[in-house]
Amino acid sequence: MSAQVGIIMGSQSDLKIMNQAAEVLTELGVEYDLTIVSAHRTPHRMVEYAESAKSKGLKVIIAGAGGAAHLPGMVASLTTLPVIGVPVKSSNSIDGWDSVLSILQMPGGVPVATVALDGAKNAGILAAQIIGSHDDTIGDNLAKYKEELKRKVEDSINQL
Repeated sequence: MSAQVGIIMGSQSDLKIMNQAAEVLTELGVEYDLTIVSAHRTPHRMVEYAESAKSKGLKVIIAGAGGAAHLPGMVASLTTLPVIGVPVKSSNSIDGWDSVLSILQMPGGVPVATVALDGAKNAGILAAQIIGSHDDTIGDNLAKYKEELKRKVEDSINQL
């Protein structure tokens, strides 16, 4: 099976956060590709990645970026695939708010689904839910995952 989700980030310093998306996708049985695509330092690579993503079989793109965080929006402007933006609190960030607002405040016509600051795990789950809406195996894996979340809460209730 080929990758269904592309996970991209602006720099290797984002990998610690973006690996959370990869980990949950692995747990849910979703194939992914993970790479670095910088909107500012490798703009031609970004354009090529976004424009060829669909033809390569990707169904969803998760894009994480810190600081000015242009990557998710620029990729969304170049593809018809759903893009999930992960604002990353980076070393040059203004408490992460610059990243959150850069990804959240997209103009009409260029939507980017935005998760919480450093919320790559939820981005992975959302990508799996998008794919699971058409893939019964992934849908079943998600149902088991959600049931396990419920069980953990019930166990902690019982421990009180």
